[in-house]
Amino acid sequence: MADEKKSTSASNKPKTTQRKVVSASPTTGAKTAQANKPVRGEGSKASPEAKKKAFMYRIFAGILWALAIGLEMFAIFYLLKRTEMNNFMVWLIGAIVVIGILAIIGSQLWKKANHFDPASEKDTVRFFVQNQLGVIITIIAFLPLIILIFMNDNMKGSQKAIAGTIGIIVMALTGLASVDWDPMSEEKMDEQDRVVWSYSQDGYVYWVDKGSVYHLCAYKDNNPQNGTRDAGENEIIAAFSRGDSDIKTGSLKEAHDAGKHRLSMYGLSECDYTEDNPVFPNCAAGGMAGCQ
Repeated sequence: MADEKKSTSASNKPKTTQRKVVSASPTTGAKTAQANKPVRGEGSKASPEAKKKAFMYRIFAGILWALAIGLEMFAIFYLLKRTEMNNFMVWLIGAIVVIGILAIIGSQLWKKANHFDPASEKDTVRFFVQNQLGVIITIIAFLPLIILIFMNDNMKGSQKAIAGTIGIIVMALTGLASVDWDPMSEEKMDEQDRVVWSYSQDGYVYWVDKGSVYHLCAYKDNNPQNGTRDAGENEIIAAFSRGDSDIKTGSLKEAHDAGKHRLSMYGLSECDYTEDNPVFPNCAAGGMAGCQ
């Protein structure tokens, strides 16, 4: 009876999933494994896979923006000429809101595309237009409609005030959501590649599928230069302490292709780096300054 109780109690204990580090690109042979090893400099430019993803995101963004501008045309050339129709204000305000939704979703897709395939900061005009195109589209999709609402002689003053105010508010919110406050650039990708290779001689980084950034280590006191990328007796870093999915490891290019475009804000600190106990020997001379 006692043995049965022990067995029952053991079976009722919650199961825990062992976190482990797995390759982002599983290999089946020595030649393939060698080909998939990180290469210095490959993370400084968009890969063909990243460019393909960026192209698809831009296509979908363009479609949504075209629908937003098309709905604006419908509001201008149809709704504003039928101010006496039933539920005119409902239709007009609904059109304004839907234009905003379409523009915002399109802008998010466009920003995502720019992170996969960024422009160069050296070309100032292209860099600005490419990264802030969502704001430009927002102005195109809203401003003419708002102006024509206030200029419409067939609308009552109260109707103009309500519809115009809602239009301005939705345009402002859409514009703020469309701004890329911290755009990626070719120069930033190049800097990321340099930083990763300064920290680690083998160029491996770590991430999880649901995360948005990559990390320099998976376990505390972990030294990728010596090839010790398994758990051993080390404690997993805080960023990976929640969840049960495997931790991916691969090159910076693979991290970018997986949508992880930025280094964790904690940098080396989450790896328990100290000047007395440098996890990454390349940074030993001069502490963090040695990694710059």
